[in-house]
Amino acid sequence: MSPTSSPADSAAHAPTTRTARTTPPAPLASSLSAVRRARELAELADGGVTVDVLVVGLGATGAGAALDAASRGLSVAAVDAHDLAFGTSRWSSKLIHGGLRYLASGQLDVAHESAVERGVLMERTAPHLVRAQPFVLPLTPLVSRGQAALAWTGFRAGDALRLAARTSRATLPAPRRLSAVETRHFAPALRPSGLRGGLLSWDGQLTDDARLVTAIARTAAAHGARILTRVRVVALTGSGALIRDELTGAETEIRARAVINAAGVWAGGLVDGIRLRPSRGTHLVLRAEPLGDPPAGLHIPIPGESNRFVLVLPQGDGRVYVGLTDEPVDGDIPDVPEVPETDIGFLLDVLGTALDTTVGREDVVGAFAGLRPLLDTTADGAGHTSDISRKHAVLTSGDGVVTVVGGKLTTYRRMAQDAVDAAVSARGLTAGPSRTTSLPLVGAAPAAELTDLAAPRRLVRRYGTEAPAVHALGAAEPALREPVVPGHPVTRAELLWAVRHEGALDAADLLDRRTRIGLVPADRAEAAKAAEEVLASAAEG
Repeated sequence: MSPTSSPADSAAHAPTTRTARTTPPAPLASSLSAVRRARELAELADGGVTVDVLVVGLGATGAGAALDAASRGLSVAAVDAHDLAFGTSRWSSKLIHGGLRYLASGQLDVAHESAVERGVLMERTAPHLVRAQPFVLPLTPLVSRGQAALAWTGFRAGDALRLAARTSRATLPAPRRLSAVETRHFAPALRPSGLRGGLLSWDGQLTDDARLVTAIARTAAAHGARILTRVRVVALTGSGALIRDELTGAETEIRARAVINAAGVWAGGLVDGIRLRPSRGTHLVLRAEPLGDPPAGLHIPIPGESNRFVLVLPQGDGRVYVGLTDEPVDGDIPDVPEVPETDIGFLLDVLGTALDTTVGREDVVGAFAGLRPLLDTTADGAGHTSDISRKHAVLTSGDGVVTVVGGKLTTYRRMAQDAVDAAVSARGLTAGPSRTTSLPLVGAAPAAELTDLAAPRRLVRRYGTEAPAVHALGAAEPALREPVVPGHPVTRAELLWAVRHEGALDAADLLDRRTRIGLVPADRAEAAKAAEEVLASAAEG
């Protein structure tokens, strides 16, 4: 079966009705579930099967490497100690950047690569998950005319990057200048006093970064990759790994002809000689209504900085994210980074320089931080992490483990391709060239087809061609149409779909990664019972 599902495919898998619950549909080739996990882990146990490629880490890059290798015809096992998108990949700004920031800092290769990969996602591989998002840079009294001119030059250069990457104008509109009235239409909460207008630009925005990782992993599974969450690597070599099933505690060995370490900020703990300088990026979560439910994002210049901005990012679900910071992190790497009050205060202070609405600490309903796995290339580890290049690196250890680090979410596909190329070359594997620049992810389809789907627009933006099947779950059983949390759009049907097809094993998987309800602690607490009920119902069949 193709890794993508047409509307007809989705209808074929729509559940029938029975009194107590919906009958589970036959699993899709891309479906991830507890049953599939147990079966595939048993196949690998004690070297029962030697795979061509073992991938460690199931963030965007690791899942991307699994897809790249599997789509070349290689046998693949990909493991993660936790869940899909458990680490850095779910803590991003949810943006698919065109590389403007890197152009400004002279990193021309990174800028071009970012623009190319943005176009790949928006036009070929994930048009259901990535859309054009307008951003306004308000020309407040704190933005001098010289700074405005420099920013406008940058936006024009960013449009030139779009052209060089061959991304169509229909996908990303041209930047333009705005009047003060137009600026406040895009950003109603802006302070009108002294506002001279604004600069409008466009970039790619993900519906959800964790959903992107899930789609990549499921597409890899459709090509035969074994996607195994809750599997921790205890020891890693160039010929495989000793692993522990975190659900049972059982240890076993996986044998592989090539090994790719895509563990992100934890990569150095698996392979000697990998020196990283993690950088913390913090975001606040606010309710959208007090900010006028803005239709556009904002670039708010950081006072005293020439090329750094705080971003205001509307999510379309009643929430707005505000970020981000770039602070070095020393010491042990936590599973879930904490958000320091200093970061929260800094972001609120910058926000206050531009908004007419007062946003205080009590308005922050949630916050999250991610750690970027930046490769430390300095001699003494000194300097700001914001100065470290976002160019990725592929390193091969003495015993043949290929490690991929650095980079950013936008360029995950290219990072994965380079890592698989290195593994194939180092181990002499027989494989064709990468296919992932034109390989649609699960749910992808041309924009015209997505528009015609018989499902709510919100579901189409999250599930693409599978949206009708998700919607059909609620149609078959009214209880599944209920929102998990009042005022939040996610329904119980989406939780059930995540258990049946997206590999969710517990309530945290459902609330923190398959949906993002958990970003607001109060919402998470209210949704916990519904998540447990859906898990229990799915277990009963």
